[in-house]
Amino acid sequence: MCGIIGFTGNIPAKDIIINGLEQLEYRGYDSAGIALLADGEITLRKRTGKVAELKKLCNSEELNATCGIGHTRWATHGGVTDTNAHPHRCGKVVLIHNGIIENYRELIVEYGLQDTIVSETDSEVVAALIDKFYEDDPYKAIKQVVKILSGAFALCIMFQDIPGKIFAIRNVSPMVATSCDKGSVIASDLTALIAFSKEYFVVPEYHILTLTDKGIDIKDLKGNEVKPKLLTVNWDITSAQKGGYPFFMLKEIYEQPDAIRNTVVPRISDGLPDFTEDEIDDAVFENCTNITVVACGTAMHAGMVGKQLIEKKLRIPVIVEIASEFRYKDPIIDEHTLTIVLSQSGETIDTLEALKLAKSKGSKVLSIVNVKGSTIARESDYVLYTHAGPEIAVASTKAYTVQVAAMYLITCKLGLVKGILTKKESKEFITKLMNTPNIIEETLKNANNIKRIANHIKLAPDAFYIGRGLDYVMSLEAALKLKEISYVHAEAYAAGELKHGTIALITENVPVIALATQEDVYAKVISNIREVKARGAYVVLISMDEEVHDDKICDKHIRIPKLDSEFTAFATAAILQLIAYYTSEAKGLDVDKPRNLAKSVTVE
Repeated sequence: MCGIIGFTGNIPAKDIIINGLEQLEYRGYDSAGIALLADGEITLRKRTGKVAELKKLCNSEELNATCGIGHTRWATHGGVTDTNAHPHRCGKVVLIHNGIIENYRELIVEYGLQDTIVSETDSEVVAALIDKFYEDDPYKAIKQVVKILSGAFALCIMFQDIPGKIFAIRNVSPMVATSCDKGSVIASDLTALIAFSKEYFVVPEYHILTLTDKGIDIKDLKGNEVKPKLLTVNWDITSAQKGGYPFFMLKEIYEQPDAIRNTVVPRISDGLPDFTEDEIDDAVFENCTNITVVACGTAMHAGMVGKQLIEKKLRIPVIVEIASEFRYKDPIIDEHTLTIVLSQSGETIDTLEALKLAKSKGSKVLSIVNVKGSTIARESDYVLYTHAGPEIAVASTKAYTVQVAAMYLITCKLGLVKGILTKKESKEFITKLMNTPNIIEETLKNANNIKRIANHIKLAPDAFYIGRGLDYVMSLEAALKLKEISYVHAEAYAAGELKHGTIALITENVPVIALATQEDVYAKVISNIREVKARGAYVVLISMDEEVHDDKICDKHIRIPKLDSEFTAFATAAILQLIAYYTSEAKGLDVDKPRNLAKSVTVE
């Protein structure tokens, strides 16, 4: 969740670190800080609020150090104060931290740190411990401390008497690093590295990195030198810029057609799904009798779309589990279960721990992630990378639809391998899947109509989404989107459940967004719409109808192109995302950075 960047090189570090923190702002934060090391002195500046405030403060001073670390904090331990902001300094040690130190209270007592600690954070405890153990040997002190820490951590550390060097170590919490002619850079996210090099490596767990202006040295805790595996970024810095759009979210909604093409097309051979390049063995599909999907939030909703499709088309049982619940129960899975985990970042802590639990029970794990070399990708038996490029807005859009596309690919491959689908049926399915980017592009032409609808929803304290089957699953994601970026309280209900209590909430002009794209239950949903309309609801109908002839059914109608009901999810998703986007924009909110939320949830 927190943003980390460190730089040491042959040019001033201040602007590099501040610019890096600005690139990491999308992760969510409440305070920011920077520490610079030069001439045996550490300059420390930190502030609550935006990076812009920190930037103003730093610009008022002459700070020419070429070595420094920076941090954007999302409060977990302790309130939002300047004192609790990172970096933290104790004696000769200054550090930044992402993660949770679970035993920090016990460590304070055990090592007598009560009079040393001035903040409320677990992070300062780590700085105090390193300073306590430090006797001119940074490796020894770091090794002593990490051995007694419980929890997740990514640490960047500077020592006042060791000029030009940054030390780093991690467990679970992500960090990536690179070096170039300007120096060495480490960060919590690729977006802060891409300006320096397209080559990078994932910092291995429990290895100590030493960053200098000449490069990066890596040693395991036994002192053995390690050569990292270099990865290549397949997007450039312009992908992480707005490109003329007012917000990243709108840009990313419009990027969905290309993101789906980039994910699907390379995996098609002779009109059939082909996972050869992904090194996904057909045996993993042949041997499974049931599937468990594990994910959080929007990724879980993508998994639910997959469940609808797999069960209906292939008759294979699928359970979708919330990762944070799955890891604390005794799930019914074994060696015949295929566990599919979904995570945009590949670092979601609850999903990672659920993955480990599934593997411990003998299940094969196939992950769907967007970030090469991420922890979830490395821990999985098989990986299907999506190719959405960087997603900067906190509310997921293109990462969601490429996850859905990946579930469609898996469905077809599973059916083909098991002999449930013939080659002819599979080719027809893939043809329809490959047409979905065109369908989204056609659907996005409704944007102005959707914008007018948002002007009504913005005035409402509550909104409801209803649908049946696949449409109900899409409603769940739609309600989440509206809540998280517009702060309108929204709920999704299976349309047939209205009469079992929910209809009591329908009052005059309350927005009800009704999805009716599934032909087999279309008439039933129309009946449910009439029920809420009769009670005064403001109804927005999303369907494949050319036009609605009965004006008593709805107040506004949004049409998606005519297509097979199995494939309406993609067009529907684009409409529902735009409804949330334009509602937030109409309320004058920061669409990309909703309150209290972070892009990547790497702490419990």
